[in-house]
Amino acid sequence: MSAFDELMAFERESQALARVAGRLSWDQETVMPRGATGQRAEEAGAMEAVLHARRTDPRVGDWLANAKATDEDGAAQLRLIRRSYERAIKVPADLATALARLTSKSQGIWAEAREAEDVSAFLPTLKDVVALKREEASALANGRDLYDALIDDFEPEMTASELGAMFEDMRSGLVALREAALAQPAAPELTGSFDEAVQVALSRELAQSFGYDLSRGRIDKAVHPFSSGSGEDVRITMRTAEDDPFNCIYSTIHEVGHACYEQGIDPTYHLTPIGQGVSMGVHESQSRIYENQLGRSRAFCGYLYGRMRDVFGDFGVSDEDTFYRTVNNVNRGYIRTEADEVQYNLHIMLRFDLERALMSGDLQVSDLEAAWNDRFLSDFGYDVDRPSNGILQDVHWSVGLFGYFPTYSLGNVYAGCLYEALQRAVPDLETHLSKGDLSAPTSWLRTHVQRHGGLNEPRDIIALACGFEPSAEPLMRYLKDKFEVLGASAASGR
Repeated sequence: MSAFDELMAFERESQALARVAGRLSWDQETVMPRGATGQRAEEAGAMEAVLHARRTDPRVGDWLANAKATDEDGAAQLRLIRRSYERAIKVPADLATALARLTSKSQGIWAEAREAEDVSAFLPTLKDVVALKREEASALANGRDLYDALIDDFEPEMTASELGAMFEDMRSGLVALREAALAQPAAPELTGSFDEAVQVALSRELAQSFGYDLSRGRIDKAVHPFSSGSGEDVRITMRTAEDDPFNCIYSTIHEVGHACYEQGIDPTYHLTPIGQGVSMGVHESQSRIYENQLGRSRAFCGYLYGRMRDVFGDFGVSDEDTFYRTVNNVNRGYIRTEADEVQYNLHIMLRFDLERALMSGDLQVSDLEAAWNDRFLSDFGYDVDRPSNGILQDVHWSVGLFGYFPTYSLGNVYAGCLYEALQRAVPDLETHLSKGDLSAPTSWLRTHVQRHGGLNEPRDIIALACGFEPSAEPLMRYLKDKFEVLGASAASGR
C-alpha cells in the first residue's frame, strides 16, 4: 500500500470510532438514564483518549510527509487530515481526556440546574470548563487570539475580528427592523391544545417532504433539538409543547436541514475527512435556509396552513395570509431557538461578545449572569425573567462549544447568499413551495452545496454555489424586503 492508502485506511477507522463517540452523545441527550451521567463521563473520556491517540499518532505525520494525492478529492483529504493532525498534536492527551470527561459530566449538571432554575449549581462546573477551554486555546493559538483558536474548530480561517465587524455592520439594520416590526399590530396567536402525537406525525411528514431519509435516520425528543451523525446514520431530535406546534414543526425542519446536508454528501466520501459538513457556518446555512427562506416563506406557509387545518382543525387563524404573519410574528421573547428571523442574530451577538470576553479574561464566570442580563436588557429592552430564559437556556457552554455560537449568524449570512442564487436557478420556486413540494430547492442545494462535503473551504463552497463572494448584504436585503411587506400587511389589517 502507498503512504496515501495506509493513511486513508487508518483515517477510516478513526472516523468510525468518532461516529461511535458521537452516538454516546446522542444517547445521553435522548434515552440515557439520568443516573448514568458519572459512568458516561468516564466512557466519553476513554473514547476521547483513544481518538486523541489516533489523531496524534506519529505515523500520521510520517504518512503525510510521504503521501501523494492523485486527484482533487485526495488533495482535499490530505489538507483536512494535515489540519486536524497539526491541531491535535498541540493539545496534550491528558487535557483532551479531561475536557471530554468534564463536559460529559457538565452537561448533566447544566440540565439539572436549568430544570431547578439554579445558576449557582452550574457556575462552579462552568468555571472549570472555561479554564480548560482557555488552556486548550492557549495550546492551539501560537500567540494568536485565544478565541480565534477556538473558532477554527467550527469555521476554519475565520476570525473574531472579521465576525465582529460583520455583526456590527448588521446590528443597526436589525435593530431598526425590529423596532418597526414591534410597532405594528401583532399577528393572532394560535389557540387551543395541539396533541403531541399529531405534532410528531406531522413533523415526520414534513421531514420527509424536505428530503430526510428515515431509512438512514430517526427522530427523537430532546430538551435541546440537535442533529447527530453522518453518512448512513444521521439522527435528529425535536421538542414539543402542547400549546405551540411551531416549536415542534420548525425545530424539525431546522434539524432536517443539518441532516440532509450529511445525507446528501457523496457516498464515496463516507468515513473520510471530506465525508462530513465542511464547517458549522455552512452547516447552519442549510438548516436556516430550510427553516426560514423555504419553511417560513409565504408560499410554503399557505401549504402548511392547509395541512395544520387538516390535522388540528380550527386553531384560531382565519386565512393563509394571517397564518403567514403568525408564523413570522416579531414579538418579545427570550429563547434563541424560538426567535424570529429579525431578532435571532441579536441573540447570537450577545453570546458571541460574552464568550469572547470569557476567553480573553475580561469577564469572569462569576459575573457572567449579571453580564448576560445587562446585555439582554440593553439589546432587547426588558429584563430576563428566569435563568432558563437567560444564561441557562443553551447547552453549548456546558459541553465546551466556545466559538460555535457565531457560526449560527454566519450560517444565516450564507443562507441569504444561497437563497438569492436559488431564486435565480429555480424561477418557479414559489409554485413548488405552495404545493409543499421541496424537491426542486433541496435538489439544487444537494447538487451545489451538500454533495461536496469538505471538498472545498467553507467560503469557497458558498462562492462556487452562488457565483459571488459571500457577504451579509443578501441576508439584510431579504430580511428588509420580507418584514417591510409583513409590516405593511399588519398595518392594513390583512
